[in-house]
Amino acid sequence: MMKLSQRVSLKASHEEDAQDELTEGEMSLLEHLDELRRRLIRCALAIGVFFILGFYVSDHLFAFIQKPVQEALAKAQRMKLATVVQPASAQSLKADDLVQYVFRVESSLGDVPVPAGTTIPGQVKKKSEKLLIVTTQALVIGNAIIPAGTPLPLQIEINSPSEQLIIDTVPGAFYLYVRVAFYAAIVFSMPFLLYQAWAFISPGLYRHERRYAAPFIIMGTVFFLLGAAFGYYIAFPRAALWLLELGSGFRPLIKANEYFDLITIIMLGLGAVFQIPTITFFLARLGLITPQKMIRPWRYALLIIAVLAAVISPTGDIPNMLVFALPMVVLYVLSIGIAWLFGKPRVESEEYG
Repeated sequence: MMKLSQRVSLKASHEEDAQDELTEGEMSLLEHLDELRRRLIRCALAIGVFFILGFYVSDHLFAFIQKPVQEALAKAQRMKLATVVQPASAQSLKADDLVQYVFRVESSLGDVPVPAGTTIPGQVKKKSEKLLIVTTQALVIGNAIIPAGTPLPLQIEINSPSEQLIIDTVPGAFYLYVRVAFYAAIVFSMPFLLYQAWAFISPGLYRHERRYAAPFIIMGTVFFLLGAAFGYYIAFPRAALWLLELGSGFRPLIKANEYFDLITIIMLGLGAVFQIPTITFFLARLGLITPQKMIRPWRYALLIIAVLAAVISPTGDIPNMLVFALPMVVLYVLSIGIAWLFGKPRVESEEYG
């Protein structure tokens, strides 16, 4: 009888604690709206502060952002050179290097026709900040003599104009730097924004569920940065190189605004996609999702991943889509593992079940 009384008393105590937690988190609609207003104001102030700081260094930020496309342009140029200059490695060419110059198509040196397939020994020379290839000895082609030191029809520009992005309006640079500063402000204020989001929803949670604030903010920030870094260092350079190779017959004049739009969509999109483990951890700790629930619709998950990869990828080819899709598959599997490790049933089921 005593044990039954203690059990009833313990259950009543749990019910009172749960009721206290629910009462503590109860807010009227107007209170919710007022709380939302205050949180949004704080977020706007944080973004404003980081925007001012970001605008002062926006030129340095954009110089960092444009590095992937400049490196892709330089690599595409070196690959094009490598098809003409053999056997020297185009990546290692420098002044005074000796090379074998191959005419891939029928061409001419001055008025002297040169058949396709002709190979001429040459040497790399530097002139007016450009590297060019000249003949190392006098050559006889047909009845004509080509003297040593004759420039061959290929110049390697050290600072190629095609590697510089362009703007097509007078205030274009200003507008571009404003946008760079705005997006930088969002990225740098992300931990604070995540905290404000958590602070808004936490009153509706149980006391023990509010302890997940630190993991939520840390995981959200880390995975967002990982996604953005993946887009910057891996996904975009591969896609850019493929597109430049596709248009190798043209001289690329890349607009700075269009490039910024593209790489921003890729980096922010992948940063958002990389939040899957964070969301899974949060929902699993609340008991709203289980590994079984995630494994069961795996076919639909793969279909959604394929669609997302097609949307985010700037190209339509399969290899580049796989570059975007494979990390999502890894994140999906990782999220299942997170749900298995950290998932638990809802508190109501334990107390009232």
